[in-house]
Amino acid sequence: MAAGARPSPNIWQHPATYELENLAVDPDGLLEQAMRDVRGWAGARVLDIGCGSGFHLPRFAATAASVVGVEPHRDLVRLARRRCRGLRNVAVHPGTAQALPVRDSRVDVAHARWAYFFGPGCEPGLAELDRVLAPGGAAFVIDNDTRASTFGSWFLRGLPDYDADAVERFWSRHGWQRRTVSTRWRFARHADLEAVVRIEFAPELAEQLLAEHRLAGAGLEVDYAVNLWWRRKDVGRVVGGRP
Repeated sequence: MAAGARPSPNIWQHPATYELENLAVDPDGLLEQAMRDVRGWAGARVLDIGCGSGFHLPRFAATAASVVGVEPHRDLVRLARRRCRGLRNVAVHPGTAQALPVRDSRVDVAHARWAYFFGPGCEPGLAELDRVLAPGGAAFVIDNDTRASTFGSWFLRGLPDYDADAVERFWSRHGWQRRTVSTRWRFARHADLEAVVRIEFAPELAEQLLAEHRLAGAGLEVDYAVNLWWRRKDVGRVVGGRP
């Protein structure tokens, strides 16, 4: 694990099951469209922070000029490199959000999905984002909207001290804007849904949630609201840092 990383027990301990979650999230592509509405990545230099096993890297690489994935867990770095083997415009490096292995002003689109979203304490990572973004570039951070959706209510039951208002004040204070996106999980099998819930929540709570979901007859889907936090870097603004 890279120094300074905050462990992510779901993907770090259960990468195969987390793959099922990635496959289930946002089947309608609403998050991707919301990002494109702010700044697309065709022909752009893309940075994926906390890229995990590299699930999103090939998607970016299909149209981007170059893609860099950064991940603190070295086993996941190996998985991401294996996934992107043969994609000449993709590189994956070990590293953290607060010490990005990227030179100044070299990124047009930065993406962090469920990797760096707890607000206070993220200031070093935000400073690094500002350093690596090129003028006119855009940074995106995707997190859970706990004030809406079934999954939002589940998240709060797992983390009852999570203060969504404080998190929103944090991002707003740092000049970020928020767009809410109402999406969903859609699984192919009940076993997949159950496996994912069990890596996202403590055992007792996971079983409660699954029992409630079955009782409600909700099937293979879970409605899911997310926050898309975004910020553009002003043209002509350059932050000093690494050559």
